[in-house]
Amino acid sequence: MNVVSFISALFVPLFIVSVVIYGFAKKVPVYDAFIRGARQGLPTVIRILPFVVGFVFAIRIFSASGCFEYIAAALSPLLKPAGIPPEILPLALMRPFSGSASIAMLSTLFQRFGPDTLIGRSASTLMGSSETLFYTSSLYYGSVGVKQTRYTIPASLISEVFGLFSSVLLCRLFFG
Repeated sequence: MNVVSFISALFVPLFIVSVVIYGFAKKVPVYDAFIRGARQGLPTVIRILPFVVGFVFAIRIFSASGCFEYIAAALSPLLKPAGIPPEILPLALMRPFSGSASIAMLSTLFQRFGPDTLIGRSASTLMGSSETLFYTSSLYYGSVGVKQTRYTIPASLISEVFGLFSSVLLCRLFFG
């Protein structure tokens, strides 16, 4: 086991133990403080939960219906002349909606094409340069009750498109 893996495996448990030891040293009732914090966070969880459940439900239905693949097939002829591999279009469409589904798509791309191909590298770069836009927007805006998002969604979608094109361009430049 190399040093980085060893440190990574121990980091979270050591951090938790360090916080508990620090609390005892400062004579703080650690368990009571934890319970008090969890109790204070519970109303936030209850306020956010309907947005999360509704969003996850809608994404599952949309994904299971095959709409992402249909949209990707329709966009493929338009983006292929720009050098965008059609294989990463479903990932580019899913990424703004769901992180876990896009990670599953990335894994599938790795299995089919390999991580060291243009498709694998472009997909990896796309994952790093984009965000689960609709999930985070619905979660954060929903939790604080924002109804008008103004330019957040359009500006974020523009950055997602820019991330798609730049990830493929940079991978072509750096890796040939």
